[in-house]
Amino acid sequence: MSERISSVETIDVRFPTSRHRDGSDAMNPFPDYSAAYVVLRTSAGAEGHGLVFTVGRGTDLQVAAVRALAPMVVGQRVDEVVADPGSLARRLVGDSQIRWLGPEKGVVHMAAGGLVNAVWDLAARRAEKPLWKLLADLTPEQLVAQVDFRYLRDALTEDEAVALLRTAEGGRAERERLLRAEGYPAYTTTPGWLGYDDEKLARLCREAVEDGYRLIKLKVGGNLTDDVRRMGIARRVVGPDIQIAVDANQIWGVPEAIRWMRELAEFDPYWIEEPTSPDDVLGHGAVRKALAPVKVATGEHVHNAVMFKQLLQADAVDVVQIDACRVAGVNENLAVLLLAAKFGVPVCPHAGGVGLCELVQHLALFDFVALSGSTEGRAIEYVDHLHEHFADPVRVSGGRYLAPDAPGMSARILPDSLARYRYPDGPAWADAEVLAGAPTS
Repeated sequence: MSERISSVETIDVRFPTSRHRDGSDAMNPFPDYSAAYVVLRTSAGAEGHGLVFTVGRGTDLQVAAVRALAPMVVGQRVDEVVADPGSLARRLVGDSQIRWLGPEKGVVHMAAGGLVNAVWDLAARRAEKPLWKLLADLTPEQLVAQVDFRYLRDALTEDEAVALLRTAEGGRAERERLLRAEGYPAYTTTPGWLGYDDEKLARLCREAVEDGYRLIKLKVGGNLTDDVRRMGIARRVVGPDIQIAVDANQIWGVPEAIRWMRELAEFDPYWIEEPTSPDDVLGHGAVRKALAPVKVATGEHVHNAVMFKQLLQADAVDVVQIDACRVAGVNENLAVLLLAAKFGVPVCPHAGGVGLCELVQHLALFDFVALSGSTEGRAIEYVDHLHEHFADPVRVSGGRYLAPDAPGMSARILPDSLARYRYPDGPAWADAEVLAGAPTS
């Protein structure tokens, strides 16, 4: 009997981060960082782990969406699925009745991504490689076969994608050696949550510089007077040589974004992230034109590769920010990385949250070794909370991500953490609801 996927378990896991306003920004003042956690089990006892990051009550819907797609995964032959996750990804994304709720966006698309990522985790575990290494060891033709080019060929063809990967083959071994020896640049958002007081902001900015970070990020968009004060504090603490990026989390319309950022220009912001609706391609272009040389960054809420394609075609973005859980998993993120390489735009992945640092590091490391071949203008976001709940947590030293070497996608949450923070029956929530004085956000 061949090994098959025998079950899919989906668990609602929530952490009461709103108690200390960790993760707070202009659009999400009291987030409880959460996840729809996915475990694939096989008839031979193997497992693959994935998750979809959420921020509270929406996890109910995300778990339901994963469960709606799970029957398409159960019963699949493991050898076939891990050899070609792209075929399963296309079936999950293309299911006509579920796709109708997107199409290819939102809760159902993210659910497909959670399942696809769990398959890649299973594949990497079977190969006894970390995912970044598994991807980097594939041939250009094998990688390109994992991408659905149907809506992308006007910007990037299969032949062009193969050529990009072929060009990067030279020096691949040396880049892998450097990656293992020196790591990959990180930037930190730890100091910048909107709910932190000035003293905490200053202390965390100082500590970030001492820890080796050359780029920090602050949340903005709540109150202009507060933003001017907070940017002033941060700039005085870190000095002129440390880059400060800012993130509005979509709070502004286009004219307001331009006006607000001009008030912050004296503090030399490096980029403005999500200045307006993530769907507004032309709006991002207008903001970029008005605010240059301040860069425009976006991507954590860009819901599929087609939107990334349009942002790049419209010359509307300076920094592409992929997210491991927003699009439909590894395969679609490969498409975005290829598009960014074609247009020559650096990728600085979005991370933080529950497991996002753990997952997205693999995509950035693959990009360096096998595609872009560069870390110039690139860094992976780092936030210093919730890593203790993972079996293979990220390792950051001297402001750099250290390459993971454990097999898989680093997605496995520890059993004790699952039991404690499972919602609503985990014991942590009985305590947290009393302490927070409010229901989960």
